[in-house]
Amino acid sequence: MAARENSSRGRHAKKSTPQKSTAKKMKTKNFRPNPQNVKTYKRKPNTTPKKENVADGVRLNKYIANAGVCSRREADVYIAAGNATVNGKIITEMGYKVQVDDVVRFDGALLSMEEKKYVLLNKPKNMITTMEDDRGRITVMDIIDKATKERIYPVGRLDRNTTGLLMFTNDGELAKKLTHPKHNVKKLYHASLDKKLSMKDMQAISNNFMLEGKMVFVDAISYVEGESKTEVGIEIHSGRNRIVRKIFEHFGYAVVKLDRVLFAGLTKKNLPRGHYRPLTNQEVINLNMI
Repeated sequence: MAARENSSRGRHAKKSTPQKSTAKKMKTKNFRPNPQNVKTYKRKPNTTPKKENVADGVRLNKYIANAGVCSRREADVYIAAGNATVNGKIITEMGYKVQVDDVVRFDGALLSMEEKKYVLLNKPKNMITTMEDDRGRITVMDIIDKATKERIYPVGRLDRNTTGLLMFTNDGELAKKLTHPKHNVKKLYHASLDKKLSMKDMQAISNNFMLEGKMVFVDAISYVEGESKTEVGIEIHSGRNRIVRKIFEHFGYAVVKLDRVLFAGLTKKNLPRGHYRPLTNQEVINLNMI
C-alpha cells in the first residue's frame, strides 16, 4: 500500500512539474510552493541581459518593437515566420542585430531606427493645427511640446474653432495611412447647428451629393440622443479641409460648435479638453491593422 502511495506521489510530482512559461505565470501571482516541492520550483539565477550598446547594433525584435509594430515577444514570432527583412534579405535568426545604415522592412513596410511615438490630444478651441505660426498665435504644439523628446507631427488637421481628438506621431507610414481616404478611417463629429436640422435635409446629407465639384460621402448621420434637433452626430472618412462645416453650409445651416469625438477607433474617454496622453500598445497595434 505504502509503495503504491509513494509511486502515486512520484507520478503526481512529475506530472505537475510546470513548463517554463507556467512557472513565470505562477510567479506573477505570488505563488508559494509546497515545502515538499521546493526543488521543483527552485528560483532561477538572475539572467537579465546587459543593456545593449547601440554602436554594436540593435536586436531585430527590439527594432521592430520600437517601430510600434508589436511587442518584442510577438516580434520573435514574426521574425521566425520570415516577416522581417534586412537589406532585402529575410532574417529568421533570433538575436540578429541591426546596424545604423541597415534597411529594415516588416511585411514590406519600411521601418525606422527612431522609436515611434503616438500622442492623443483633446484639442481646445482657438488653437490652430500647425507646427509653428509666424503671426504668434497659439498652436497645438504649445500644448504637447513636452509630451515626448521626439519631434512629432499632427495627423491631419482640425480648424481653429473645432475641438476634439487630434493625434500626433513621428510614424510617417501610419500617418499617411490614417489620412488617406482609401483606408476609410472613421471620424465622428458632434455638430451644434444654428437651427434644427430637418429630416428632409438629414436624408439628403446621408445620400451622396456633389460639393465644390466633388462627390461627398457621409457614412452616417443622426440626431444626438437626448438633445434638441440642433445637435447632430455625423460620421465621415473624408479628409477634405473643413468638410463637415461645408456640408451643413451647403444645406443652409451654420455650425456653431464642432467637436471630433472619435478618430480611427480612438475616443475622448478620460481625456479632458486641453489634455493629452500617449496611446497604449494595443491602440497602436489596432491602428496598424487598419
